[in-house]
Amino acid sequence: MRILIVHNTLWAHYKSVLFHHLAKTARQASAEVYVIQIALTEKHRIGLGTPDQLISDYPHEVLFDSALEDISLLRRAWKLLKRGWAYNPDIITITGYYDPAQVLLALALKLRGCRIVVQNESTSVDQARHSWRETLKTWFLDACDGFFCFGSRAADYLLRLGVRPDRILVSNNAVVDNQRLQAVYAEARLYRAERRREQQLKPCNFIYVGRFTEAKNLPMLLQAFAEVSRRSAAAATWGLLLLGDGHQKNELQQQAEQLNLSDSVRFIPGQYWYKVPEYLALADVLVLPSRSEPWGLVVNEAMACGMPVIVSDRCGCAPDLVRPGENGFVVGVDNPAELIRAMELFINETVSGPAMGAVSRRLIASYAPEAVAGEMMQEFVKLNGT
Repeated sequence: MRILIVHNTLWAHYKSVLFHHLAKTARQASAEVYVIQIALTEKHRIGLGTPDQLISDYPHEVLFDSALEDISLLRRAWKLLKRGWAYNPDIITITGYYDPAQVLLALALKLRGCRIVVQNESTSVDQARHSWRETLKTWFLDACDGFFCFGSRAADYLLRLGVRPDRILVSNNAVVDNQRLQAVYAEARLYRAERRREQQLKPCNFIYVGRFTEAKNLPMLLQAFAEVSRRSAAAATWGLLLLGDGHQKNELQQQAEQLNLSDSVRFIPGQYWYKVPEYLALADVLVLPSRSEPWGLVVNEAMACGMPVIVSDRCGCAPDLVRPGENGFVVGVDNPAELIRAMELFINETVSGPAMGAVSRRLIASYAPEAVAGEMMQEFVKLNGT
């Protein structure tokens, strides 16, 4: 059995970890996995450095030594079709239905009898939907043989589009490198108090990690933190770390000053993925208040490090990863009062952050790349035998 996986970029390090375990599992099943990555990276990730070659030890090739956005559809489609056709797989997995080049390759290979598996991150609420696009999706989805989904919301969206339930093959396809994150985090925790003093941080901290854009709903987070700081005396020992970059940064810094939060809110530049746990180790609770978030892999990262989480109800991961009151809270995206209450529960020690973090680490175990790779391979074998 020959399995071809098409992915957008080599930069996607967590996908690389998944591909590594998938290739290893394939060898045990007398199968072969080959990955075609279209480009090195995407433009908004260029500032985060070059791809980590240490996690690219699986059979693969990169079609273009550039950013994905710099490759025209025609060039991408031609080269992808040429290489994919030459490989002649039994099963092809593509990263979604949004790239005409990947869809073209999948449909062309289907004429040869190849089976199509689509990885789906989209949910019904992550962005506005248009009827004509949904109709096109439905037509293509009918031609597919199976789907790997980023959680239950992604699976539910496909069911709404008419996909048969038995074609949802894997519904926990959102993974991070749990082991490496845990190792970096554990080492950083040894120096946590010292680093906090050096950087003049508060004894306790909430942390956001991601881009500074409107979709992340950060003005509400700042406003909620300001209200918490005003209402609770215990909040004097808490700070807010905002780690990332984006066009909204200046606006957020001005808002923090206007809310008199300059002493308690710290802006930290975006970091390489493997350094993020060093900053998670300086914090106590992850907050992801996004207005649009198909999944939210940073929640996986924080949970793998044993942290409680507060996420908005728009985050795709919310129903799968967050058990309210056990490892964190889910708050309304337009309900700052709910966010304030959730933050106050930690500040006033009504809930135990460490106890919730232990639940997080237990829950995220089933999203480890080696576990998910095993499930994927089982489904590939079944699909190839039908």
